Amino acid sequence: MKYLKNCLIILFLFLMIYSCQKRPSKENLKKQHVEWIELFNGKDLSGWYTYQKQPEPTSIVAELKKNEEGVYLDPIGLNNDPLNVFSVVIEDSLPAIRISGEVFGILVTEQEFENYHLKLEFKWGSKKYPPREDKKMDSGILYHSIGSEGAWGGVWMKSLECQVQETDCGDFISVDTVFADIAAQKNEKDGRYYYNPTADTLTFNPERSYCNKSQDFENPIGDWNTIEIYTVDGKSVHVVNGKVNMRLFNSRYLEDGIDILLSKGKIQLQSEGAEIFYRNITLRDIKEIPKELLK
Repeated sequence: MKYLKNCLIILFLFLMIYSCQKRPSKENLKKQHVEWIELFNGKDLSGWYTYQKQPEPTSIVAELKKNEEGVYLDPIGLNNDPLNVFSVVIEDSLPAIRISGEVFGILVTEQEFENYHLKLEFKWGSKKYPPREDKKMDSGILYHSIGSEGAWGGVWMKSLECQVQETDCGDFISVDTVFADIAAQKNEKDGRYYYNPTADTLTFNPERSYCNKSQDFENPIGDWNTIEIYTVDGKSVHVVNGKVNMRLFNSRYLEDGIDILLSKGKIQLQSEGAEIFYRNITLRDIKEIPKELLK
């Protein structure tokens, strides 16, 4: 009897130890249940940095010198924001990132990301600045961003762009020496290329850098819009307000004459002459793009 009692005690202790080893910690449970990463904490620009090119002559930046024609000689540069182009505000009762648009620049994630689903909301403001004061309101989400700030147009990093522009959200732009394959067709009336899933595949590159989306799904000015980017292993899908309007494949860049897969990098949000608000910027890792989005 005593022997049996001791055996039961030993078995109980063994089961307790085994249970403790198998039971996930509170930290692990939290990780399992939190799929989305918040890239904007709603308080400040932690996790991001800025870069801005030369301001337009109409802007006043005392610390920068101008030439005889009144043109600024140097860019504002890294993490210097004398005109408060990038800020955190309350818009429609919720925290948002305000990008004034006064200077062409970028708000860039400090971290690189690969194989993910990015989701954010944006809304246009009312202010516009030179040299785009008479043009469409413009911004953009540049993803898989690599290399140096200012490498393209004196401001952008090498990247793939999901256009955020009035009536053009979802368009693709090749930024710097970046390539992507898209099923697209040329419109003979305007000479522009449009995404068409039934068309032949064309390569977009610095020479043929712009492909228009299939349809415009943007909400009316003043309303919030949701943009999502799914990207895995060189394939990307642009989704505007829940509807796909761009798919691209085999994203890559050229280095020393060799094609290199472009599937990882930082994320840039553009300041490009128009006031815009971004909020609820979230990202989650994915292993594949949902099949229904690739049809």
